Amino acid sequence: MAFSGPLEDRLAIRELIDAYADATMLRDAEAWAALWADDAEWSLPDFPEYGDTVGKAAIVAKWILAVQAHPGLVYVATPGAIEVEGDHASARIYTSEVYASASGGSRRRRGRYDDRLVKRDGRWYIQAHRFHTLHEE
Repeated sequence: MAFSGPLEDRLAIRELIDAYADATMLRDAEAWAALWADDAEWSLPDFPEYGDTVGKAAIVAKWILAVQAHPGLVYVATPGAIEVEGDHASARIYTSEVYASASGGSRRRRGRYDDRLVKRDGRWYIQAHRFHTLHEE
């Protein structure tokens, strides 16, 4: 089932996804960093220039550089699945991004994050975040 587990946890995870998109749109590194577990992993296999990163501090540093490289970024995230089992969960998140291209036009990317989440001290955090491009123009 695409959505399973306690409704309260699924709502909290949905709010985490929405907070991630909001912090991205606002380019708010502090708010964005607050969503990650300290020992998190961020994988971008479609973007070898960014590679895989482990640890919240390194992830946030990479994100700051990535956001700077995408002027005018508009970022929307929609969950396709949230499955909760105790203090662990998985989520499939579809993304839509638009940003200025180097040539002066617009770039559009649709993608999917496959996430693992962890609940610590009553709060959900991103534990592993793996992105795949589905479409780009």
